[in-house]
Amino acid sequence: MSTAAVEDEDEDVRPPPSAAGRRSGRRPLLRGVLPAAGATLVAAAGALIAVGCFLGLYVRPTSDDWCAAWKARDLGVLGITSDFYLTQNGRIANAFLSGVVYGGGPAGTKILPTVIAVAFTAALVLLGCHFVRLLGGRPRVLVLTACALVVQALIYFGGTRSYQVLLWAPATISHTLPSVIGLWALLLAVRTVPHPRADVRAAGLVSAFLTAFALGTLSEPFALVSGLLAAGVGLLSLPRLGLARSRRPFTWCLLWCSGLLCGLVVLYTSPGARWRRSQQPEKASPLSAGELGGAAQDWLHMWGSVTGQWAYLGAAAAGVLLGLASGLRGPGSARREPGRPVPRKTLVALLLLPVPVVVLGSFAVVVGLRSGYGPSGWTYARAWTSYLVPMELALCGYGALLGARGGRALCGYDALFGARGGRRLPAGRTDAVLAAGALAAGCLALVSTAALVPTVQRLTTATVARSAAWDAQDARIRSETARGAADVGYRPLHIASLAEPFFTRSQDRDWVAACVARWYGVERIHRR
Repeated sequence: MSTAAVEDEDEDVRPPPSAAGRRSGRRPLLRGVLPAAGATLVAAAGALIAVGCFLGLYVRPTSDDWCAAWKARDLGVLGITSDFYLTQNGRIANAFLSGVVYGGGPAGTKILPTVIAVAFTAALVLLGCHFVRLLGGRPRVLVLTACALVVQALIYFGGTRSYQVLLWAPATISHTLPSVIGLWALLLAVRTVPHPRADVRAAGLVSAFLTAFALGTLSEPFALVSGLLAAGVGLLSLPRLGLARSRRPFTWCLLWCSGLLCGLVVLYTSPGARWRRSQQPEKASPLSAGELGGAAQDWLHMWGSVTGQWAYLGAAAAGVLLGLASGLRGPGSARREPGRPVPRKTLVALLLLPVPVVVLGSFAVVVGLRSGYGPSGWTYARAWTSYLVPMELALCGYGALLGARGGRALCGYDALFGARGGRRLPAGRTDAVLAAGALAAGCLALVSTAALVPTVQRLTTATVARSAAWDAQDARIRSETARGAADVGYRPLHIASLAEPFFTRSQDRDWVAACVARWYGVERIHRR
């Protein structure tokens, strides 16, 4: 292709100088509203998350904590990993992380919420930078941080089990941490898949397989949802569909799905998983008509609970702010390589992909919960995080696309689809309309965040009160064991619908009481 031809094609997608000059003119209102809205959301959502992280200092053992704590102390990291594989459930990566968290005593569970929040925020901001560049804008850290914190606040406190999602280590390891690991794996893919060096690409592919394998033995719900997402992206990344130039993205997705599948196979065939299945009563196959019908009813009940939380829309509002911020730079950087446009059908399929992933993924989660916990399994809301994270990110992404395209449409240019033309408002009126839109979006995101305050207040009260009562009881029990007591009294201290000793009338089935006795080094405990 000649130089003149390239220049002609560049002219086809470059807006006329006069329009560019008008668009690049100052927008004082929008440039004033966006930082103010971003800073307000960072302060509001950041304060809620900071409170949640601070509450980690008041976390005390309950339910599965007791068993993981004594096993990590007495067996070590490798010992608890072997125990999970041979006698519990086969989740070897889950056991390994539990050994790391509980191996250092109470400190691990206290700092885990902060580690998750910091890693989650960093991953979302870095991914947001790549997304904004795809929109043709310049990443603005303040707005990106606001979006990351709003999304996290909604995930942590928007559901019915906030304590389990952020503070209870067994649940965060199984259902919150996998999403964080998945985001960092995606960041690694973004950096290594297009890399010119073959060894770097190979290292990225190996990392994808190993990470997916570990996640397959860490969390079945996350493995199902991320597998659906990777399969969809992989199919759309086939070169013939025009989204990718090579088969590298497809290969990465294929290895990711293969790693998940291998991990699930290892988990399912483990002695621990076989033992766990043998403890459950005989029931129909999850794929039978009756079970699928029951799962469909549970799925509707679950979504009734999710859609009843209108605050989740705050993620879309924060996304609109991000989209409007991306339009401040102008569309010049959004030009695609001449002659390689993405087919509209492929682009539409990519934009709609989160919808079937969330719908099918949530149904798969319900089927798995029903299979493991029976008809009430769908109420184990801590597992919902596996599809709520992609749902919230999708809402934020759709809001960003709406903000970016709407803002540029007012300027007569659509950077996302490469269109030009349309009616333009005067520069001053355009600035006022965009500023009003940013203000409305910021207010909606702020109101959504404020709606979480009562939940955080109740969480704070319950967590701090229980920690005080637990510390007093722990001091008494240790004093009695120091005097040689072999049978000590324990008063159940319930929180977040989690099991405590004496949750069942059958002493043989009271595994929590047995683990408490092992933790304190006594023969048994009795109700006080």
